[in-house]
Amino acid sequence: MNYLMYLFCMFIWGLNFIAVKIQGDSLPLEVALLYRSLIAFSLFGVMFIFIFKKLKLNNTNWFTIIGFGLCNFTISYLLLYYGTFYSSAAIVTLIFSMKAILTPIFISMVFKRKISNRIYIGGGLGVVSVVVILYPDLNSLTNEFIIGVAFALLGTIITSIGDVLSLYNSESKVHPVLSNTIGMLSAVIFLLIYTSFKGYRYSFPLELNFWFGLLYLSILASFLAWFFYLKLINNIGAAESGYMVAMFPAIGGIASVIMGETHLSINLVVGIILACMGAYLALYKPKPS
Repeated sequence: MNYLMYLFCMFIWGLNFIAVKIQGDSLPLEVALLYRSLIAFSLFGVMFIFIFKKLKLNNTNWFTIIGFGLCNFTISYLLLYYGTFYSSAAIVTLIFSMKAILTPIFISMVFKRKISNRIYIGGGLGVVSVVVILYPDLNSLTNEFIIGVAFALLGTIITSIGDVLSLYNSESKVHPVLSNTIGMLSAVIFLLIYTSFKGYRYSFPLELNFWFGLLYLSILASFLAWFFYLKLINNIGAAESGYMVAMFPAIGGIASVIMGETHLSINLVVGIILACMGAYLALYKPKPS
């Protein structure tokens, strides 16, 4: 069962930004993300009701839980959504895999923990992978594409900050369903305020691609994958569960080529391999002898 959950999370999250692209732009990205958050919050809310009596809410730090939700479910999602539409799903997936390097660095800074040299080597490979892929087009990169890369990088940084808050919540014995439910609620409230301020209308497009993308992102990526991931952490550990990030660039890159969004090239293949190696190296922990 662990293998099935692991593969499910790896492929669903690896195709995350492809689903964003498929969803299209029939609605403003912010409204589409609001719908995604509402559906995911409703599903987590049902789980929350079942476990509510088991929860211990004494000394719960609500600020770090809300901060986790805003970072991991709202601000980072928005930035990564923007990055996907300004650049490509393949490059965003590639950049997002660098959270395997950024998160340990931020954790070492906040929790004063020693960082392994593997992290720096993995980070170097991650940077090189992006350069290798972009190198053939350096002279022809559009401002729009560069903006997309910047959005993706900033979104990845925000995600890593959210991971630090998630670790703090975990070490404070906050139940993961509680943190995900309140986190999603924070996302819904933030997006309601933001979309209302922007004057967006809440409509429901008829395009099938929109609903396919929305249901994929809300039910599979935001609810089921997170639920299985939490189970994996309990069953096999956080470090082992994190290895799936190393395969995201390969999964996203292959899907992007199949969709015709990205052209297959030597640079793309080499860049994906380097990104996978970098993420795996950063996450790898040798077993104690």
